[in-house]
Amino acid sequence: MKSVDDLGEVRGRRVLIRCDFNVPLDGETITDDGRIKAALPTLTKLRGDGAKVVIMAHLGRPKGEVNPKYSLAPVARRLGELLGTEVKLASDVVGDSAQATVAGLADGEVALLENVRYEPAEESKVDAEREELAAKYAALGDVFVSDGFGVVHRKQASVYDVATLLPNAAGYLVAKEVEVLKKLTENPERPYVVVLGGAKVADKLGVIDNLLKVADTLIIGGGMAYTFLKAQGHEVGTSLLDSEKVDTCAGYLKQAEETGKEILLPTDVRVVPTLDIPGRTAGQVTIVAADQIPADQEGADIGPKSEELFSQSISRAATVFWNGPMGVAEIPSLAGGTEAVAKTLAAASGFSVIGGGDSAAAVRNLGFPDDAFGHISTGGGASLEYLEGKTLPGLAVLEEEN
Repeated sequence: MKSVDDLGEVRGRRVLIRCDFNVPLDGETITDDGRIKAALPTLTKLRGDGAKVVIMAHLGRPKGEVNPKYSLAPVARRLGELLGTEVKLASDVVGDSAQATVAGLADGEVALLENVRYEPAEESKVDAEREELAAKYAALGDVFVSDGFGVVHRKQASVYDVATLLPNAAGYLVAKEVEVLKKLTENPERPYVVVLGGAKVADKLGVIDNLLKVADTLIIGGGMAYTFLKAQGHEVGTSLLDSEKVDTCAGYLKQAEETGKEILLPTDVRVVPTLDIPGRTAGQVTIVAADQIPADQEGADIGPKSEELFSQSISRAATVFWNGPMGVAEIPSLAGGTEAVAKTLAAASGFSVIGGGDSAAAVRNLGFPDDAFGHISTGGGASLEYLEGKTLPGLAVLEEEN
């Protein structure tokens, strides 16, 4: 892949850049601006080189319809504050406002097009529809830079198709993400420990399958742990359970044993009778052994013995990748396991990578600074698919001759 350093002279040229500004909002207040800050190095470089910077981004899932709830106006304001300059927001994606806004840019100025997902063809499965929209994007730029790592696993008009129409390069963020993920898949320093959590085991099967060949230890927490516990023959009460994947998990446990790998599961869990996630409350929290979950209780976090077990393994690691909280971390009484993993990672001497998504949000909500860890990925789904060994369309297209 070419990087922005390989673009040559960009002064006076329109650089169309895809960023990932899909940030969490409380009304119009951005509650975590990490993804915006992650784009600053590339944007600052392009501005400093005199480019006319035209940003494409999405927010939420407006499903091809204009919806003020998903406007990028709050993003434009915050980005302007961080860059110390006005960010001109077009009121549409490729229409009259976008064309006029881009045409009015001076060298070093920045424009942000409205939410690309307002356009029905952006996420279309029909190639011709995406290609038609991509041609309209391409008419707004002379060069394309891909810097939205959180979307490179998507074959979308602003990610993939437009890159086939213009000279392209990877932004600093995408280049850094690929560099880090290559470290995890090609030649990781050992011991290499992978910590997986989150709700659904089905979402992580491909990752487990691939990482069992590469990692030394897999630590399984979160909602996905209960399918593994069931595979060991334990009852899991009303806990999250993917009954169709129990045999698959049993196969992974057997494979690990036969190949000298280690899969660590919780030895104790925090259980509750009820959960109210929107209200951020839980019923009475009780700690029980992982093989003693009552029939009317739901496992909702790992317990203190599991925290200690997992922390010991993480502390000894030379490389750690973590994706997915250990419990229902939005509820304070069920955030202990996630906080324990975060604290251990922050204190560990090994190279630590947090794989985006809920894990990144959790560590920030717990008050950890980004630089407490080796790397925090901006793309949970993209990083997982990379670790699965999948081809990511938004990266593959940057490696083609153009």
